[in-house]
Amino acid sequence: MKPEQQYIDLFSQTEALICRHSAEVLNAPRAAAFADFERLGFPTRQQEKYKYTDVSKFFEPDYGLNLKRLDIPVNPNEVFKCDVPNMSTSLYFVVNDAFYKGGDSAHPSVPTATAKLPEGVIFGSLKDIAEQRPDLVKKYYGKLADTSKDGVTAFNTAFAQDGILLYVPRNVIIEKPIQIVNILRADVNFMVNRRVLIVLEEGAQARILVCDHAMDNVNFLATQVIEAFVGERAVFDFYELEETHTSTIRISNLYVKQEAHSNVLLNGMTLYNGTTRNTTEVTLAGEGSELNLCGMAIEDKNQHVDNHTSIDHAAPGCTSNELFKYVLDDRSVGAFAGLVLVRPGAQHTNSQQTNRNLCATRDARMYTQPQLEIYADDVKCSHGATVGQLDESALFYMQQRGISAREARLLLMFAFVNEVIDTIRLEALKDRLHHLVEKRFRGELSKCQGCKICK
Repeated sequence: MKPEQQYIDLFSQTEALICRHSAEVLNAPRAAAFADFERLGFPTRQQEKYKYTDVSKFFEPDYGLNLKRLDIPVNPNEVFKCDVPNMSTSLYFVVNDAFYKGGDSAHPSVPTATAKLPEGVIFGSLKDIAEQRPDLVKKYYGKLADTSKDGVTAFNTAFAQDGILLYVPRNVIIEKPIQIVNILRADVNFMVNRRVLIVLEEGAQARILVCDHAMDNVNFLATQVIEAFVGERAVFDFYELEETHTSTIRISNLYVKQEAHSNVLLNGMTLYNGTTRNTTEVTLAGEGSELNLCGMAIEDKNQHVDNHTSIDHAAPGCTSNELFKYVLDDRSVGAFAGLVLVRPGAQHTNSQQTNRNLCATRDARMYTQPQLEIYADDVKCSHGATVGQLDESALFYMQQRGISAREARLLLMFAFVNEVIDTIRLEALKDRLHHLVEKRFRGELSKCQGCKICK
């Protein structure tokens, strides 16, 4: 039996239950999304977009789903302690795919959906806000995530019941970064389907840090669909930090639309994982918009990280800078496929794409596929990719000066990924990442100081 069939049967049997425990606005596109999923199925390597990751096979096992939205017995404030020196964030939690409403560590008696944020900002459970403000959610939900083109997006839209929404009104600036901690928690092999909807109106500013953690040593499969609308002159930073475990599968699709003169920084960092497939699609829809798209992956054992990116220059005078770096050890596998599309009329485009990779062993594998499609004649575009090993002459030079071979390797690998860390526009987070990356290279599980989840 194909893996799709068990979910086709499940949805047919439980559609009413799924809808009853969600919101009308989220339910509206379910039937069409399910029809798209029946037609598309899960992606396989036969599709060019997924040639390096056979997503379909990950859905073959039998996973539990919390379709009845039962409360998960965990208090994140007690089990998760994140100590990022000199960095004050508004801290919130998502347990599996449900927004946690039990208060934050600074205000345990205050619902997190209303704590700490400027007037006019709407933040919290996507389901709850969809019930309270259906007009707002209906305007944006599902408008970037096209279920007719991607089987995972269609599957997620059919099954997702909750997630997070952030709405920032015109010219409102959220000074304090928002930190969202996604916690996977279950006693049996478990699947979560999470949605994130982000809307920044004209002139708004916000910074989000998302940390992914797995609390239990079971098999997790997490699908995630993020839609981000960034208005004119808006500034948006979005950082993702994955520190789960080797039995976790993460499939995340991020869709971003930028209006004129907006500025967006996207930085995805995989420090510890099992299998990760990230899709990032950005449309520069307004003149003069700027995008910085960065990522890094540190892998060993049999870990697998696949980043597939698409930057669509649909308006003139836009700038995009893309940088991805991988460090692969043992039998790990990395993949990067990046497309930069410059449409007719998108004159004065300035785009640079770079992918650099280190394979520390002969058994590590890296697949890279940078691509440019240019349909305008007054542009400045470049792309390049390299795959190599540590510089033996540099290792020899360092050892000649009393540095051990192991320490020399660590220093060179750390220097290699440092360029990605330096793109971060939060100094305290940048400092913390330097520390976490060093720990990762030394064979220690990367985790925030005091965290009781990752052991």
